[in-house]
Amino acid sequence: MNKKTTYSIIIALLIILFWAIENFYTPATYSNNSGESSVSEFNPDYLPNTRGEQIVTHNYYMLAYSEPHEQAKWVAYVLKKTHLTYDDRERPYFIEDPKVKSKSADWRNYKNSGYDRGHLCPAGDRRFSEQAYNETFYTSNISPQNRKFNAGIWNELEQKVRYWTKRYGQVYVITGGVLEKGLPEIGSEDVDVPKAFYKVILKENNDNIEALAFLIPNKDSNKNLQSFLVSIDELERVTGIDFLAKLSDKVEHDIESKVDKSGWKF
Repeated sequence: MNKKTTYSIIIALLIILFWAIENFYTPATYSNNSGESSVSEFNPDYLPNTRGEQIVTHNYYMLAYSEPHEQAKWVAYVLKKTHLTYDDRERPYFIEDPKVKSKSADWRNYKNSGYDRGHLCPAGDRRFSEQAYNETFYTSNISPQNRKFNAGIWNELEQKVRYWTKRYGQVYVITGGVLEKGLPEIGSEDVDVPKAFYKVILKENNDNIEALAFLIPNKDSNKNLQSFLVSIDELERVTGIDFLAKLSDKVEHDIESKVDKSGWKF
């Protein structure tokens, strides 16, 4: 066998190897079957409707993965007062989400992009458990965020959600980037960069449901957090997501049609 033939065989074998890795490799996992979980406590009546996205359920949050945008359309989780600890956790590596059938985007897409790997379910909300903390480092839970936005107004909102959790005991959070056509992209997998991010926070007050919705451009801002409040109806128009579709029409209309911050301490 001459050298040319040998090289051709080696190249062919390498191509087959790379193809097999790409299609059959199962990434590492931060999940386990310990039985600990909080995602089952998320009231299903508060979950958004989906339009073809894969629903992925982890122990401490769930998401709808949008393959065309290579990120979650929404992430939903419960935040309790007992979750808010200051446990010191070793920051793990970002890894692909083993539960996303189409494979979530590799973290290297963000490398040298100028954007942060912005958590949707914050790691800071999950310090109470090593597994809960590590789960937030699946790449299905991150989205490209402007660095000053991530460290600034978005961090301020995350801190405010923790404040409300301490004050009211428990909140439900639905969050994500506004995914649409024609967004700028980063990396070899064309991860879309949202122009804005949203967050819906719900709490139960006796038999009533109280909600706030925020829509914030993905850029640095010195504006007051309250200036980014919008009605859920407006947020649905912008995102194309039906947030509280399982509630009765009357209750849904009462909650979604207006901005009512009277039940929230700022």
